[in-house]
Amino acid sequence: MGLAKYATVVKRIQQQEKNLIVIDNGDLIQGTPLMTYYVKAYSSYENPMIEIMNRIGIDAAVIGNHEFNFGKKILSNAVHQSNFPWLSANILDQETKEPNFGPPYILKTMENGIKVAIVGVTTHYIPNWETPAHIQGLQFQDAYTTLESWVKTIREAEKPDVLIASYHGGFERDLATGEPTETFTGENQAYQMCEQIQGIDVLLTGHQHRRLNDVLHDVLVLQPGNNGQVYGKVHIDLEQRQGKWHITEKTGSLHTLENTESNIEIINYMQDMEASTQLWLDQPIGSIEGDMAITSPFEARIKKHPFIRFIQDVQIAESGVDISVTSLLNNASTGFKSVVTMRDIVSNYMYPNTLVVLELTGEAIKAALEKSAEYFTIADQQLAVNPTYIKPKPQHYNYDMWEGIEYTVHASKPVGSRVTAITYQEKPLENNETYHVVLNNYRASGGGNYDMFKNKPVVKEIQKDTVELIQAYFEKY
Repeated sequence: MGLAKYATVVKRIQQQEKNLIVIDNGDLIQGTPLMTYYVKAYSSYENPMIEIMNRIGIDAAVIGNHEFNFGKKILSNAVHQSNFPWLSANILDQETKEPNFGPPYILKTMENGIKVAIVGVTTHYIPNWETPAHIQGLQFQDAYTTLESWVKTIREAEKPDVLIASYHGGFERDLATGEPTETFTGENQAYQMCEQIQGIDVLLTGHQHRRLNDVLHDVLVLQPGNNGQVYGKVHIDLEQRQGKWHITEKTGSLHTLENTESNIEIINYMQDMEASTQLWLDQPIGSIEGDMAITSPFEARIKKHPFIRFIQDVQIAESGVDISVTSLLNNASTGFKSVVTMRDIVSNYMYPNTLVVLELTGEAIKAALEKSAEYFTIADQQLAVNPTYIKPKPQHYNYDMWEGIEYTVHASKPVGSRVTAITYQEKPLENNETYHVVLNNYRASGGGNYDMFKNKPVVKEIQKDTVELIQAYFEKY
């Protein structure tokens, strides 16, 4: 997996095919322990993900939501170091109203004279997740309406032979049936784009980590998973009639990198940083008595689990409040064994979240508990995970567990009336009383459709990511 193998594929195809365009669809600079370590220890040096893409020779990249996770300086440096343009027509400078990171689209003229336009847009739902300081001075326009406007402009002004839209966002409906697969928040709009925007030949998508290769309303759509496990390839045939190029066929395909050799240039370039990262990951941070290993993610969510309690303890100790909210972020999380390394920490807590203390009413807390309770269903008279949290995209991280209050979930009851017997300090939670609650910044901003947390009074912001907080907790205790 990964960019070293992807580089091998691209280099080979570049030698075979002159009429080639290579695009990265976003979430490039965050998502691996290597990049976490880079930001902590090497951020004054060139960004390794950018330098790899420079060496591969991509034609353009699109801003993804995770591009913002490390803050404005890291992202700004990455854009400036790039030998390729970053496209995101709908993320504007608040003052100038111009696209902030680069041109909204680019034109590429192939050796045979075919003119290709590539326009980029990004899910505009980012302000619902991201730390406000990371997106200060930016305006996020609706991705659908922005793309609709630019496609029309490009078709009229540039008259390209092929128009590619690269969208860091996904599908809100089932591609086969058109049935909604999620609440229409605006986070994902790809189905609407294919259905209602005239003039798109290819729509590259992402964000949902799905593997999609389909045609929808005569638009070829691709989504090649995540983490460099798969790459997408589009082949377009055109023929010239009466002096104009016409598309005669377009096909998409997804390819794994399992049997691909790594590009030696990339491996050599990354050797020192990779070795340094591995040393950092293997560094023992602390030890525990007993066992915090997770053998069943489902059991860890429905019963008190020592690993979950440990994360709650870290949040409570750092924030100074006695009500904490957390989730098990990934079903691949294994918890902690007796000796804990940095590798264990970043494997279990892979997002650079910070903490926020909100002032919440009892009513808002009850609403949040009911939202979490939607995670469950009853199947064959057994407690099970609601299928909407599994497909089309796994969203187990949107089930929250609370510490500092007691409550009971009745999964067999209708959604919205499943949580009972909510108490705080052995007294019933009062709707109109306020309580201080610590949770990560993603959830505090309403991420995961927890709208009851939006725009609530912020008591405290803790501007250290959770990996640092866990490490400091081990060192202190």
